[in-house]
Amino acid sequence: MRIPPTDWYRSFSAAGLREPDIHGPLGHWLKLEGSLTRALQLRCRYRFRVDILREGFARPTLEEARTLGIPPRQNAWIREVSLNGDNTPWVLARTIIPLATLAGPGRRLRNLGRRPLGAYLFSQPEWQRGPFETGLCQRTISAQPLAARRSRFFSGNRSLLVGEYFLPTLFDSDPSHSSPAL
Repeated sequence: MRIPPTDWYRSFSAAGLREPDIHGPLGHWLKLEGSLTRALQLRCRYRFRVDILREGFARPTLEEARTLGIPPRQNAWIREVSLNGDNTPWVLARTIIPLATLAGPGRRLRNLGRRPLGAYLFSQPEWQRGPFETGLCQRTISAQPLAARRSRFFSGNRSLLVGEYFLPTLFDSDPSHSSPAL
């Protein structure tokens, strides 16, 4: 599954003015502090798994390059994964890691394999998360993500951008939360 184009807003409130439905069950996930990976693991009844969809050097979108402050034509390490709970894809994640961040200890970020990025970042106290932005996805089919959140992580002069895109199946798997209407 591909991540659809997304309109980014500097705050949850700003996105909510455009799309009031995000204030429902989806809002919990968009505003969740701490590790999304850990929250998804706790929600699983049986098993949590990371599937790598794409990983390697590629060119970020112009908007992603601007957000990270890197030259628009510069390659970065791009990692796209599916976060699966109980054998169902719940979240798609896209991480953009600039070349400068991959130097020195950042080399480890290229070799995570199926290990969740969140597990790595939240176990390294030198990494700090910046503020969340909220994204409204431009869906063309109902199976695509409803909305997203993203944030930059910083460690000194190194940074990376993590986007997390919430699939409708996340809500289908929990009978207490009906699927948002987005």
